[in-house]
Amino acid sequence: MSLHPTLQPYADAWTHSIEAISELVTPLVEGEWNRRTPCPGWSVRDVVSHVIGLDCEMLGDPRPIHTLPRDLFHVTNDHQRYMEMQVDVRRHHTAPEMTSELEYTIIRRNRQLRNESRDPGTKVRGPLGAELTLEEAMRTHAFAVWAHEQDLRAALGRPGNLDSPGALVARDVLLGRMPEVMAKVDAPRSSAIVLDVHGPVEFLRTIRIDIQGRGTLETAPALGPAASLTLDWETFVRLACGRVTPEAVADRVKTEGDPDLTAAILRNFTVTQ
Repeated sequence: MSLHPTLQPYADAWTHSIEAISELVTPLVEGEWNRRTPCPGWSVRDVVSHVIGLDCEMLGDPRPIHTLPRDLFHVTNDHQRYMEMQVDVRRHHTAPEMTSELEYTIIRRNRQLRNESRDPGTKVRGPLGAELTLEEAMRTHAFAVWAHEQDLRAALGRPGNLDSPGALVARDVLLGRMPEVMAKVDAPRSSAIVLDVHGPVEFLRTIRIDIQGRGTLETAPALGPAASLTLDWETFVRLACGRVTPEAVADRVKTEGDPDLTAAILRNFTVTQ
């Protein structure tokens, strides 16, 4: 195996999630591909199209030349337009076309990973032409494919893999973005916010706000935090990924501290685009 050890966990997480997706969708009849998922505006077919498109971009395939319809209400910014292209171009594909393309893409990506010998710091092209390291690209990709596996499970009523390798990558990615949330809500200077998450993936993290208002993530517990949120892992993921509103899961989130601050944190909890 030529894959760098730093990249191996992300390859393993992707493999686990993509095989789970293939297993979920292969037996679906045509009508089931149209089921609504928690992703705004996206059906099961659309989510699988998106996953295929993500892997095609990891492979370096050229993007489709396609004009988006003007009536896609869920597409409101450049990032969403970029992502929608791979989805809309497959909207009329049949179930056999979807599963065969997914299978072929998995074969190609497995071959790519077997032959991957680049350093984790190698610069690669990301969405909208952004430049990022190969490690960042593989980490984000492993997280995205796991998150979309969960979208498909929700749509199909097949829960599972909340503690899989992809879930652990998702934990690290989402927690790494939590200081952004605190910057948005203008949390008090020199204060702390505590996240206490339980369930299949458990953790207790503190986000400390310095005198300049910047947030840093710590594992050390905080005494007398300005706010604390206690919630289960699945609810944490659904909120952080924008799959549900705070109002819809109010009974699954326990808050302590300044009520205005906790409400602002929950309103701004989504860290994915």
